[in-house]
Amino acid sequence: MSTVEANPATKPWHVLWTRSHCEQLVFSQLAAQGFRLFLPVIDTWSRPRDGRRSLRRVPLFPGYLFLNHALDHWSDVQVRKARGLVAILGEAWDRRAVVPSDQIEGIQKLVASPLPTLPYAYPPIGQRMRITAGPLEGIEGTLVRTHPRRGLLVLTVELLRRGAAVEVDCTLVTPV
Repeated sequence: MSTVEANPATKPWHVLWTRSHCEQLVFSQLAAQGFRLFLPVIDTWSRPRDGRRSLRRVPLFPGYLFLNHALDHWSDVQVRKARGLVAILGEAWDRRAVVPSDQIEGIQKLVASPLPTLPYAYPPIGQRMRITAGPLEGIEGTLVRTHPRRGLLVLTVELLRRGAAVEVDCTLVTPV
């Protein structure tokens, strides 16, 4: 996971839309300027061209990363100067879209955990649940599939209309 420490209680989370495969480039430029960012990445197996598969780290939400900053006009201009950035989501520099901090905190816990994580189509249909124990304790998501003792929990970022899925022990979840 690529992240720069942030205090989500005081500053809103904004979404940065990047050109294809430019998430790390934008992250590096803005982090060097002191901005607080979050780029959720997951491990995935590459498609073999020469017959050898390898494990790679790829963005969980391709084309997007998150900025934790109270944007004023000056900082908005500085962010938009980043090479590889398409836009900051929102209507205007003073009306930027904001992602709720609990959604970001859930995604941060998910990518920091040792559990395998996969992108998931939106919208998930199922019951809202909270994990009561383990490395993902306290995060909420939608339980979309259950098997005996195993279920698929989906965390979503509503603004992006995308989700991330993780397999969980159904004995460790309770309805919200």
